[in-house]
Parts: sequence; structure tokens; C-alpha cells
Amino acid sequence: MLDINLLRRELDAVVAQLQRRKNPQPFLDVPRFTALEAERKTIQTATEQLQAQRNAASRQIGQMKARGEDTTALMAEVNLIPGQLEAGAARLDAIQAELQGMLMALPNLPQADVPDGADERGNTELRRWGTPRAFDFTPRDHVDVGVALGLDFETGALLSGSRFTFMRGPAARLHRALAQFMLDLHTTEHGYTECYTPYIVNREVLEGTGQLPKFKDDMFWVYRGSVGDEDADGTTPSEQYLISTSEIPLTNSVRERILEAAALPIRLTAHSPCFRSEAGSAGRDTRGMIRQHQFDKVEMVQIVQPGHSDAALEQMVGHAEAVLQRLELPYRVITLCTGDMGFGAAKTYDLEVWLPAQDTYREISSCSNCGAFQARRMQTRFRPLVGGQAGKPEFVHTLNGSGVAVGRALVAVLENHQQPDGSVRVPAALRPYLGGLEVLRG
Repeated sequence: MLDINLLRRELDAVVAQLQRRKNPQPFLDVPRFTALEAERKTIQTATEQLQAQRNAASRQIGQMKARGEDTTALMAEVNLIPGQLEAGAARLDAIQAELQGMLMALPNLPQADVPDGADERGNTELRRWGTPRAFDFTPRDHVDVGVALGLDFETGALLSGSRFTFMRGPAARLHRALAQFMLDLHTTEHGYTECYTPYIVNREVLEGTGQLPKFKDDMFWVYRGSVGDEDADGTTPSEQYLISTSEIPLTNSVRERILEAAALPIRLTAHSPCFRSEAGSAGRDTRGMIRQHQFDKVEMVQIVQPGHSDAALEQMVGHAEAVLQRLELPYRVITLCTGDMGFGAAKTYDLEVWLPAQDTYREISSCSNCGAFQARRMQTRFRPLVGGQAGKPEFVHTLNGSGVAVGRALVAVLENHQQPDGSVRVPAALRPYLGGLEVLRG
């Protein structure tokens, strides 16, 4: 969430930044915001005047009573003030609620070094690693390679509908091995603490990381208990959602806290399923595992001091790159433009892995610096050290990144390391997790 004081002080500059994301900017109703702010100031001024009037009248009444004078008329005037203050407070609450709703709908402002662009065509390539393999046979896609190894799309559809996959045998073992390898790499070499998180979270948790209210249609949501009834513990049912990424519970694990400077940076990682309705993606990537309603991901989250977040983002990208390098998968790093970044990001790098059957690079990781955007929504701060003493609390900066998407890594391994006979060569980094197997066969 943006700082409302920034909008109050520098509204034109904020609008110009929002226009970098989309021009004309659809995010903020500027006339309505200006009108609400003007009314808020008027009510606050009137409230101060009424309070001063009441205090002055109270003193005057005391003086008049001491002199034995009649205070009836003045008392009648004073008795009107509480009602006027109450009406003003009610209107002020309504204004503040509407302003808060406006703030919750505003995306993060892009950093100055983010390239301008309306969509993915404005993204810029930073670097490439690895050379796509030259096949001496026509490479098959992961569906054709994977079915013999245990990818079962028919059973997935039978059980849950389209865009769900059932795995058995070598495919299931490879999927598990990939997740274990990533967790071990991030915890033993990159300094992350492994976590296990809930897969269902409350509405306010999703508001904290920015998925709500904007992206409700992209979530799978449920209610705890029956709507209108009380739970067994006496609480009313709350609106809850399946997580679309473990970034949500990992980042919110520090919500509503004031951290000590010595506790930062915090680096967290988790392997979890991710649930996405993929609203608006009908007809896209319907074959195979590229776009699923349920998929697994190893997530990385960092909580850092504001001055350290740019360096932390570069570090996090390197951690995701290490995964792909160990898996011997060619990839490229892309800087997303202003029109292609996520809602809460100030700057984002995507890693795109080479898929030979598609003859193109496809996203497998996205790493973002959110600045104080999520921290302000979560009310997460830290106490900076000033001259050796704890200073006034400030908002932390939060970062998140895929380290990496397990299903897409499986896709990339199947396609890049396939052999003419339909088997798949196991990258050396994965062999310890597969009992030393060098080749997967159906």
C-alpha cells in the first residue's frame, strides 16, 4: 500500500508514476480523491473549532455560575455540540474508509530504473546462461516424454477437471526430488530457513501481500464453517482462501510486528502447492503442465532493511539462477517493464527456461522487490539503530521469488534431457535424491 501522505504531498508525481504502469492510469479517481481530501480537511477543521468552542463555553458557564448568572441559553448551545461532533466523526470515518479502499486498489510505484512499456513486449533481456542443446532427433514435448514416466493427465482431469495432473512412478519421484534439491540448496548454501506453512489463509493475510482485493477472482476461496453459523470455538466463520503461493504465509509471518534491526535480514523458504483459478486464461497453455490450477513451488522470501532491498533482489535472482544451473537448464534473465510487473512489485526480474519442444524460453521464476508496499499493508516495521540506540520504527522492505516452480522445472528437465529412446538423463545434482539413478525410464 502506498503512503497516503505521499499522495497528499505529491499527488501529481504519484499519478505520473501510475501512468508509467498504464496510461491513462485507471487506478486512482483523482477528482474523487481530491474531493474527499478537501472534505476531510473541512471536517477536521470544523471538529477542532467545535471542540474549542465547547471548551470555551464550559469555562464561561463556570464563570457565569460563580457570578450567579443564568446559563440556560449558553447551556443549550453547548448541548448541541456533541451531536455535531458525532455527525462529523461518523462522516470522517466514512471518508477514511473510502480513502483506505482507494489506497488498497493502487499498485506499487515502479522504481526509476524499471523500463517503461505497456506489456511484455517492453521487457528487456539482461543475460543468458547455457546453450540450448542441438538435438540429433526431433525433441518431443514434456507431455509425450512424461506420459511414459507417469504423467497422467486423464486421471487428473477425471478427479478434478482440466488443468490438474496425476503423477505416479518415475514422474512423481522426479517431482519430489526437484523440490528436495531446491530446499536443500536454499537452506544449506543460500542461508534461508525452511518453513512449513498453512495452505489456507485468512482474507486479511491476502490483503497484506496484495492479492486482495484486486485478484479475488484468481483465488480459490472457502469459508471456515457454515456462513451464518458459529464455529465450535464460538467464533463466526471467516472468509478464507487457498494460497496461490507460499509467499503469502511466509511474508505475513512477520505481520503486525516491530522487528529489531539485528534480526534482519530474514530469509525464509518453503515448498508448497499453489492454487490458482487462472481467471482470464481460457485457451492458454491447455496442453500439459505449463498452466495448472494446482502446482508446486519452492518460494524464497526476504525481509530486509530499506537500504538493503536492491542488493537483496540481485542476490535472490542469483539464488534462483543457481537452481537452473545445477539442473543444467539454459535460461535467460528478463527485467519486466512497468506494464508487465505484478501489482505489489516495484521491480521484477523473470527467469525464463529454454523449452526445446516449444523452441522458446518460458517463465520459471519471478523475483520482486516490493519495497515497503506489503509492509505498510501488514504493519511490519523494525527499529533502526541510530547512534547505537534504537530509533523510531520504520517499515521493512519485503522481497519474494520463485526458487523455482517445481512443475515447470520438471517440464524443463524432461524436455532438455530427453533421449532418443524416450528415457530422460538425470542431471548430476538430482541423482542423490533418486537413489543414484542416472536415467529415468518408463
